[in-house]
Amino acid sequence: QVQLVESGGGLVQAGGSLRLSCAASGRTFSGYVMGWFRQAPGKERDFVAGISRRGISTYYADSVKGRFTISRDNAKNTVYLQMNSLNPEDTAVYSCAAAYGAVVVTTLNEYTYWGQGTQVTVSS
Repeated sequence: QVQLVESGGGLVQAGGSLRLSCAASGRTFSGYVMGWFRQAPGKERDFVAGISRRGISTYYADSVKGRFTISRDNAKNTVYLQMNSLNPEDTAVYSCAAAYGAVVVTTLNEYTYWGQGTQVTVSS
């Protein structure tokens, strides 16, 4: 069992930046692939970024490439999402998730544990 708690969301103007954090507790954090997903109102939950267990491999949705950076600190049991050049289309609830395995995966059903999410709102 892994418990995930996100923080760092808020209201930001277009062009601004936010850094989300996801703190994990429970079983060995370094044993999981970690991902960030987001869900905008009236839309499905979409993959944003993922990172391998040791942080060597990362993968991004095309919509955030070059603007968002995922990282992790296994000593702190935390995964981060640095979001730059935000635009109103990035407004959503952002959730972190943990998956078994060694390969970064991008589909929802491959992730076992989920946080509650944190709201990110980008104003124009």
